Parts: sequence; C-alpha cells; structure tokens
Amino acid sequence: MSDDAPLAVPPEVMAEWWTPFETFLAHERRYSGYTVRNYRQAFEDFYRWMKQSGRDESDFESLESRELRDFVIEAQRRFSRRTLHNHVSGLRALFKFWLRRGRVQRNPWVGVPLPKLGKRLPKFLTEEQMKRLLAGPQRLLENEAIDPFTAWRDRLVMELIYGGGLRVSEVTGLNYGHIEFDSGVARVLGKGRKERLCPLGKVALQVLQKFRAEFARDAGPSAPVVVNEKRERLAVRQVQLLLKRYLALAELPMDLTPHKLRHSYATHLLNAGADLRLVQELLGHAQLATTQVYTHVSIARLKEVHAKAHPRA
Repeated sequence: MSDDAPLAVPPEVMAEWWTPFETFLAHERRYSGYTVRNYRQAFEDFYRWMKQSGRDESDFESLESRELRDFVIEAQRRFSRRTLHNHVSGLRALFKFWLRRGRVQRNPWVGVPLPKLGKRLPKFLTEEQMKRLLAGPQRLLENEAIDPFTAWRDRLVMELIYGGGLRVSEVTGLNYGHIEFDSGVARVLGKGRKERLCPLGKVALQVLQKFRAEFARDAGPSAPVVVNEKRERLAVRQVQLLLKRYLALAELPMDLTPHKLRHSYATHLLNAGADLRLVQELLGHAQLATTQVYTHVSIARLKEVHAKAHPRA
C-alpha cells in the first residue's frame, strides 16, 4: 500500500459501528445508494481523523463539542462547505441512530457550528434552450446517427424529467404499472419511499405511448419503462451520459446534469404563475423552503426582463 493511501477503517469497526446504520438507511429509511455512499465516506473520513488525533471508536462516547469544532475547521481544508455540511449531517444521523439504541448516551454533533453556505441559485435552462435540447434525438435520428429505439428512448427520458418533474432515480425506477395512461399521471415513489402523483404533460405522455407501442417488448405492470437495448432497466449513470450527448449537440453547458432539467421544470412552472405549494407537491419536497429557492430564480428573471424593457428601470 502506498504511503499516501488513506488509512482503511478496520473491518470490525465497520461491522460494529457502520453496517447496522447502513442497513437502517437502506432498508428502513430507503435512502438512495448515493446518500448511503456519502454517509459512509463521512464515517470513514471521521474515523481516520480520530486515529490521527490519537483516538479511536472507543472514544466516541467522550467526544466534546470543542473537539468536533476542531474537526470541522480541519475538514474545511479538504472539502467544500457543501460537502462538509453533508458529511456532518451523516455523522449526526449516525450518532442519533446509536443514541436511540442506547449505545451512546448523547449526540455530540448536536449544536456543532458549521460554516455558512452561500446562497446558490439552481441552474436551469430557458424554455428556448429546453426546446433545443429535447429536439436532439430527432435531429440525430433524421441524420441516421442513431437508431429509432435510442432516439425515442432518449427523448422519453428527458420528457419525463422535464415534463413530469421526476428525479433521475424516479425515471429509472418507473414501471408501466405506475402510470395511469387515461389520466396522464404517474405514481412515483420518491425520497423516503413517499408516493406522489405526477402529471406527465401531454407531450411526455404522447412520447411514452409511442415508445410503449413500438419499442417495448414487455409493457406489463412490473416492466420498467426506461430500458437499454437489451430491454433491461436503464441505470442512473446511463441517463447522465445520454444527457451529455444532447447538451453537446444543442451547444449548451456540459456541466448541466439531469437534475437541472427538474430545476427547469420548477422554474418554468413558477414563471407561468403556478402556486408555490403546488410546485412543492409536484416536486415531492418535504419542506417548502426547498422549493422556495426557485422563487429567487423567477424573481431574478423578472428583474432582468424589467431592466431590459422598462424605460425607468
């Protein structure tokens, strides 16, 4: 092993402190694999810091807020503020888990101050940019650069995210049995296993119906909607990669992710006058504050229009 390689957490420590918590996150809280992975990285990083400080898991019970503040200060050299917030959130949840099971008598992470996060407005595409992006599969099909299955599958993926406001994991997890074709609504299982109803929109529904009729080998209730060439469920990573192709084709920023299509969905709804609480329900946000960030985008856009159009702006 290289001297620069990070210290591995002993298997017995992982089995004792991490594995039960991981099972709880995955099977009881139904957290995404992405979140579980990040929380694991947070635990491993914190354990390494403990060892470098001359301590180990036997000292978890005696940790003081002052020591954890030192950890936060030191961690800022290695992580962005947002990553640090996510790591501490995972560690706070870990200790809360063991507190409820009587293994520790208190959660030392409660009240530990963190650096403030700067307000970061979500990136989104304008309606004209969205049109260019969504037209990409048809352009490639007309030029015979891709086959019809891929063209309609790729368009379906983007239409479901933008037309229905679905998360990428919700799109890849969607089965035909989740969709009420008569009403054009999908029953989506979101974060925390919470179910919500998502109107898909006329265009997304039309694309879905065409894809089902012409390309689906199995459209039974348990069959996945979005599939690869082998008709297996498409992975989240594959969705991320296919979007890159169409961003390049539409000459749009390559750092835009599938989630930014969801941002565009929310922003365009609010720009058109949709009620904030309705948008919250459509997005499946637990807290209204999560949705309110899109109002800042809408206000910024309104001010931009006002500045360009009004003689006294």
